[in-house]
Amino acid sequence: MDYMMFPLSEYAVTIRFSTKVDEAVNDYVHRVAVFLEQQKKDGIFDIVPTFSSVTVYYDPLVVGNYEEMCEWLRTELERVEQVEAPPSRTVVIPVCYGGEFGPDLEEVARFHGMTEEEVIAIHAQGRYRVYMIGFSPGFAYLGGLSPKIATPRRATPRTRVPAGSVGIAGSQTGVYPLATPGGWQIIGRTPLALFRPEHDEPSLLRAGDIVQFRPITEDEYRMWSDQHD
Repeated sequence: MDYMMFPLSEYAVTIRFSTKVDEAVNDYVHRVAVFLEQQKKDGIFDIVPTFSSVTVYYDPLVVGNYEEMCEWLRTELERVEQVEAPPSRTVVIPVCYGGEFGPDLEEVARFHGMTEEEVIAIHAQGRYRVYMIGFSPGFAYLGGLSPKIATPRRATPRTRVPAGSVGIAGSQTGVYPLATPGGWQIIGRTPLALFRPEHDEPSLLRAGDIVQFRPITEDEYRMWSDQHD
């Protein structure tokens, strides 16, 4: 696959494979990231895949200058076909929609001329691909939202969105793993912990996963929360 390289900073090189959000490109991005992790040499301290690029962070005092870093990357990219893309998993996330857990569900329904139940049904029927992890630890950018419920961000962001909140922003949906400020339209909340710093793999979701949302009642939400406190 064609690519271009450019310096992101004096400590980082970005390899861009496309300017579009595309599932095939994203598959290749994660194949490259896995391969580079396997080949990682001293002085490379992070490899970060995104929608359509991979950024390699390095120590120039150990690895060498930008040109030397690029030369090593070009050599490795010629061999990337040797590794398979990591298999995707399907992760089912329970969600209590509306009410105190989804304060913007009514507004999303009104925006589209639907009932709240119709918005919930469309959202829960989707299969969402994790394109990348970013923004905050464990935050997964999910593609695959139905255009029927794509909704602009809130005009005024909230100063605090509770952990587990499920939101819509434009053509994307996602789950806030931590309590942070945010401007997404919040339509529900999951009792599932998406960021677990005590685990070897802190983020429940990883790039390439498929996410499905399963509606639950408020009683089920509270029962789940009580069992996992």
